Amino acid sequence: MFALVDANSFYASAEKVFDPSIRRKPVVVLTNNDGCICAMCDRAKQTGVKKFGPYHEVKDQLAQFGCVIRSSNYELYDDLSNKMMHVAGRFAPEQHVYSIDECFLQFDGFIPEVGWEPYGQSIRRAVWRETRLPVGVGIASTPTLAKAASHAGKRLPGFSRGIAVIDNPMIRERVLKQMHTQDVWGVGKRIAARLAILGIHTAWQLACASPKAMRKQFSVEIERTVRELNNEHCLTWDDERAAKQQIFSTRAFGEKITDLMSLRQSLCLHAEHVGAKARRQGSAVKAIQFFARSNPFQPEQYYHQSVIHRFAVPTADTIQLVLAATEATQAIFKLGVIFHKSGAGAIELVQNEYIQTDLFDSNQDNPELMSCMDTINRKYGAHTLGVASKGIMPKWRMRRAYLSPQYTTQWLDIPKINCQ
Repeated sequence: MFALVDANSFYASAEKVFDPSIRRKPVVVLTNNDGCICAMCDRAKQTGVKKFGPYHEVKDQLAQFGCVIRSSNYELYDDLSNKMMHVAGRFAPEQHVYSIDECFLQFDGFIPEVGWEPYGQSIRRAVWRETRLPVGVGIASTPTLAKAASHAGKRLPGFSRGIAVIDNPMIRERVLKQMHTQDVWGVGKRIAARLAILGIHTAWQLACASPKAMRKQFSVEIERTVRELNNEHCLTWDDERAAKQQIFSTRAFGEKITDLMSLRQSLCLHAEHVGAKARRQGSAVKAIQFFARSNPFQPEQYYHQSVIHRFAVPTADTIQLVLAATEATQAIFKLGVIFHKSGAGAIELVQNEYIQTDLFDSNQDNPELMSCMDTINRKYGAHTLGVASKGIMPKWRMRRAYLSPQYTTQWLDIPKINCQ
């Protein structure tokens, strides 16, 4: 059996953990630079405002309902996610963390004496007691059915308190008949549209389809989905994920920039991010692209420029990548342009064991320094140690006007209790 432990409206729920004053209020969380809505608690969803839309278009409407607005507090979310996964992981011999707010628990040969539903309630209560995060638990014989059970526990009638268990054919049929194909894990909007042409509109109809026919018309992944919906376990967790073929770091400026220094700082920051990600997966950069552009919604003044830098010897050394970013800035910058976004992307990567050295070009890398920097940043938090060329307090950094305190990662933000 498998259990999916899924936090409810994770970002919005995380904002309420250390702030009791907003626990009974509608909470809305915004994306980078406070541009769009990325999360809403259940109370906020009752306003009729939809996620992923521009915040400025519904700002007044949310204010009328007394919504609490928060900028994305990634430091807080990451820490609470780690705590949640630690608590949930105690309830099963195997755990697979699927995303920041979801994890699968695998029970090989284990059957709780109290039954699956009470056991799921125990998981839910433990996470709430130790993290104050509300979660749902879906339990079934395959990961795909566990996802369906999680969906049923939150959205379908007949299931209470966020728990659903699919452990017999009758419940499986009842749940799948009430699910649209697009609600099935692994079936996106485009595939759902193609399935509709074939007359397959519900998860139950998909489960009744021929697995071989689905593989022929779609892919092996859809075949596996069909088999999983029929209690056949097909999905496995890879011990090691395949290394990425490309690595990008991009971001819109919190405040538009027009000067050479600010543009250089931003490109150096992105180069640093690319280098850290490449080292993490044991890769080196053979070619890196730097770019910057103005606002695309002003076509008459639109400007976009990019530069590709190739290394004689592939490198993941931040110093070498930053030097390339500094050189690229001169070619990208244009006087009079109001820059809206910049970024860097490693478009050619090679694994460290396959690096081809150059007889006439000495290697300038300092692996000991990079290892030291990565160790410090892992221990004390990202960006603890970095290159000075990215700036200390840049004016263009991400805008987070509604940022809540970083209660668990900043000494000055540690919650204080006043005893009377």
